[in-house]
Amino acid sequence: MIPLFSTDQVREVDSYAINELGINGLVLMENAAIQIYSFVRERLNQLKKSKRIGFVCGKGNNGGDGFAVARHFANNGFFVNVIFVGEEKEMSPDCSVNYMILSNLSAQNGNITIKKYSSEKDLRYLTDCGVIFDALLGSGGHGSLKEPYKSIIENINKIKAYKVAIDIPTGLNADNGYAETVFKADLTVTLGEFKRGLFFSEGAAVSEEIVKGNIGISFTFFDRFDTKEYLIEPEDAFNSLPVKNKNAHKYSAGKVLVLAGSDKLPGAAVLTSHSVLKIGAGASILCFPKSARKLVYKKLLEVIVNPYEDNAKGILSENNLEELKERFAWADVLAIGPGLGRDEETQKAVLEIIKNHKNKKVVIDADALFALKDRRYLNLNLQNMVLTPHRGEFAALLGIQTSELKKDLLSYGRQFVQQTGAYLVLKGAPTIIFTPEGDALINSTGNPGMAKFGTGDVLTGVLAGLIAQSKNIEKSVICGVYLHSLAADLLLTDFTEYSYTANDIIKNLPKAIKFLRKTFA
Repeated sequence: MIPLFSTDQVREVDSYAINELGINGLVLMENAAIQIYSFVRERLNQLKKSKRIGFVCGKGNNGGDGFAVARHFANNGFFVNVIFVGEEKEMSPDCSVNYMILSNLSAQNGNITIKKYSSEKDLRYLTDCGVIFDALLGSGGHGSLKEPYKSIIENINKIKAYKVAIDIPTGLNADNGYAETVFKADLTVTLGEFKRGLFFSEGAAVSEEIVKGNIGISFTFFDRFDTKEYLIEPEDAFNSLPVKNKNAHKYSAGKVLVLAGSDKLPGAAVLTSHSVLKIGAGASILCFPKSARKLVYKKLLEVIVNPYEDNAKGILSENNLEELKERFAWADVLAIGPGLGRDEETQKAVLEIIKNHKNKKVVIDADALFALKDRRYLNLNLQNMVLTPHRGEFAALLGIQTSELKKDLLSYGRQFVQQTGAYLVLKGAPTIIFTPEGDALINSTGNPGMAKFGTGDVLTGVLAGLIAQSKNIEKSVICGVYLHSLAADLLLTDFTEYSYTANDIIKNLPKAIKFLRKTFA
């Protein structure tokens, strides 16, 4: 896994380099500028953009990085338009030096234009630039953007150009991934080490391609820090695949009992129970209302359907729990929720299942999560259980608004698993896994086409099937989340993000597994 760092940790290493190793801050800035120039120059050869490069620079060290990068482009024959926001007397020392160097060069070179920002009209100097660099605030910015920064970013976002953020996009909190008004980058060159806020929430949405720029300090200096956030790599998923023994039989290969679907929502049950088998489990039994069983029988060939008496109501109720008691005991894993419905009787049944199966591994999703909303989970033991809400469902569990959740996603997720002992798979772009120990594991696969009905139901089956095979929840969750999204990514070779469905992801799970094996075996 790739460790992710806080801005304070990155600053601490910068301070160590300057104060303990004796590396001048200007040297660090120059190393950063060379790296940034190199990364962007490589991409320009493919982009075929205008040879005019735009920069908007602030008065801190982030602005100093921008002035230094502008110098390298100018020295290599590019036309450079630079807009400076602030006052010269307010510049940080290293920023001031690079500003003066660029200003002196501009007096000799006709390919450098420097303009002090006074109004939005000055942004016209960027409209004919093929590339625009954001060097306004970097990680030094906190809270909502104030004027003139807010208006500047809003207007730059409207300009059609290849956009590059130096260190982090202006407006983004690099620790919690939250942003309101924020620079939308095509490339983010983050300096020193990967900042965690770039990889989830708004950070993931606006940072696009993220590369790490070396400022001239060995990355081993970051080994001293304890990190709690990680980016999942393909090797992690491969190493977490269940081992298939040669003497395995259908019951030793993992048994999953799926409680999903209702007369109104039968499709979710089909997707979940079928995914269990497609990911490699040996047995999948779907418990489904007797009165509506015809809705699923024709769609499931390998899955065994266990109809329960629903008295023509089409839902699960507490009355069914004694009827299904032997099936609960048989299963290695229970998967509960997709399409189950939110009828009061069903919610009571879900709570009873959770209370009475504390030692059973359980995956709880969708409608089953509704039984735990508004912090009802606080009175329950959720160890050995995996909850898979999307952002809206998780906010409902906590009894808060989604807008509040977005402001500090990591803290809310970490608090939840510490209170419950559960594994939390917070679905989104990207999905984040929170372990009971408080680690946050951020998925690195997936695409916008997954934002469709049914994809979450597939994930529930995938997780349950893997847990049933390996009996190791953490490895199974890491593998399942990654494989589920990888299967969707591989679909883009034949589909677009518009056209594939949840069922296509199920069909592509074998290809995803084969892809990992071919890469690492």
